[in-house]
Parts: sequence; C-alpha cells; structure tokens
Amino acid sequence: MHTKSRSQAGEGKLGCIISLAVLVVLGGIAYKLGPAYMHKNTMEDTASDLASRAGIMSVEAITKQLRAKATELEIQEALAPGAIQVRTTGGKEGTCTVTLRFTQKIDLYGVTTVDFATDKTVSKPYMDAR
Repeated sequence: MHTKSRSQAGEGKLGCIISLAVLVVLGGIAYKLGPAYMHKNTMEDTASDLASRAGIMSVEAITKQLRAKATELEIQEALAPGAIQVRTTGGKEGTCTVTLRFTQKIDLYGVTTVDFATDKTVSKPYMDAR
C-alpha cells in the first residue's frame, strides 16, 4: 500500500513560512529592546540602592555614581542635564529621593525607532551616620 503525497497542494508550507517570518521579526525586536529593558531595570535598582545610603553619602556622590552607572550601561540620555535628580529632605532621619527621567531612542534596524521612556522616582528613608 503506497499512498501518493502528490495529491496535496502544499497549503501548509505558506502558513509555516509566515509563522517563521513573524517569529524572526519578533526575535529581532526582542534582541534590540531586551538590553534596553535590562539596563533600565539596572539603573532603577542602582538608584534604589544608593538612595538608601544617603546617610553616609552626599547628594553629589550619589549623583556621580548614578552617572557612572549610566556611562557603564551606555545610556547617554541619562547623562543629559536634569535626567538624574537627587535630593534629601529632613535632618538626621530623612528621606532621599532619586528621580530618573529620560527617554532612550532604540533604532529597529533602520525601519523605525522606539521611544523607551524611564520615569521613576525612588524615595528611601535614611538615618544620618555622618
């Protein structure tokens, strides 16, 4: 018993090719946006960590470390004036507030650009250890 496969018109091939093309496009987008997302989260974690150290670090030192982290992660938009703001309120038992506000432009292979915005404010209490 031999069955001939010639009777099939090949309708399944077109659907497979389209699905594969969509998968490749989504993979390419993820390849570009994934690192930007991870760098954004790293900056936010660093801001939170440094804000909790305001009792032993000055505002200038916190700002300098955040700018160094942005340079390390190659987030040039975070180095613009006003993109990183650090302020403390209160005396010995105060609050440190760090605001990150910048927008990265991610180029998607020359087809389009995506604006990847970061607008995060972190407030942490501290006790002055100085």
